[in-house]
Amino acid sequence: MNISIELLRRYPWLPSLKNFYADFASKDPIEFIDDVFSKSSNEEIGRRLLKIFSTAFDRLEEIQDFKTDELNIYIYLIIKILLYIIDNKIITNRVANLYSKQAYNDLLNERDDANIYDICEDLALNFKYSDPPYQYGLIYNKDQIEILQTNFKIHFIDYLRLAANLHDDYRKLVHNALAEGYVFIDKKDLMRLIQEYVRKKLTIEDNRTDLDIQNFRNLIFKNSEFKALYDRILETWEVKKEEFEYSFEFKYDDKIDISESFPPCIKEILRRIEEGQNIIHIERLFLVFFLHALDYPRENILELFSRLPDFDSKIAEYQIDFAKKKEYTPHSCQTLKSLNLCMAQKYKDEICLEGYYSKKLDTKRVLSHPLFYFQFKQFKKSFKPKENMSIERNKNE
Repeated sequence: MNISIELLRRYPWLPSLKNFYADFASKDPIEFIDDVFSKSSNEEIGRRLLKIFSTAFDRLEEIQDFKTDELNIYIYLIIKILLYIIDNKIITNRVANLYSKQAYNDLLNERDDANIYDICEDLALNFKYSDPPYQYGLIYNKDQIEILQTNFKIHFIDYLRLAANLHDDYRKLVHNALAEGYVFIDKKDLMRLIQEYVRKKLTIEDNRTDLDIQNFRNLIFKNSEFKALYDRILETWEVKKEEFEYSFEFKYDDKIDISESFPPCIKEILRRIEEGQNIIHIERLFLVFFLHALDYPRENILELFSRLPDFDSKIAEYQIDFAKKKEYTPHSCQTLKSLNLCMAQKYKDEICLEGYYSKKLDTKRVLSHPLFYFQFKQFKKSFKPKENMSIERNKNE
């Protein structure tokens, strides 16, 4: 495939990168980092990387002044290395969503369909292009007839593969025009499928252990400039993630009861389940998102659902697996209030009603997320033994 260097600089996630830039695309990551950060352009690369991560932390959908020069190729590869050693799903998902959205916007702005053709070819997609466009349907609206047409069609196998994680109803194969195994698709929807390909390139996990990651960190951190960039990114994250100001590392353990640290909204749902009451769909999703965030085992969540009067194992398994795959953050306090799922008043919970003390701002802040409630309670609980020991010592004295 003869794809242009210019296209590779705009879209470094294309497979041809390893052919055109084999000298560093296939290089050992540590050697690659040493090489990049020895160049005069390392400050510019660091600045642009920090901007990408900061934009992702702010949950924005576009990178301002995004450049598509040769440095963009270095930046893409370094992002993959950084996400690997940061090893944080929330950060990975935010960066992958932002970066893939940027790719989507750039692809939509491609005026030359020949470039789209070359990109699809490079991705080894089984697709067809026609100019004039294919006509595949008619829409009758009173006295007017609209002809449905597009330049693109893609084989249903590739369509299903790329759309696997896109659950919009209109994307289902039964809702799309199909002829001789090919799905007729407009440019915008085709670009959305490619966006999903880009997102997966940054989120697919390998089987390396925590020890593997730590050993790799130790080696790559020998490059002090790269280590400084890594530290700045994490410092930026600490400032941005207000919900987790009192961070507490939590590992699920079925021998430890953590229900006392649950926020009232979760306690209420669990109480009704224990009493054999049904809960509505949005409550089920919220509960699953919350428990997944705490790494609850699938079978434990399924066991909870089995206590519901209308329990259906297939439906419950689908809901649990769907939520796990999407990796959504549980609803915020603001959203829960809009859905009438906030139980702060009913439980007269002090943290929910009055807020918490912010060390960073030296003032009280309003609670914004149920996950922070859990982390805050666990954080406070971790200091209780020390506090009790101090009290005991004072009594003895």
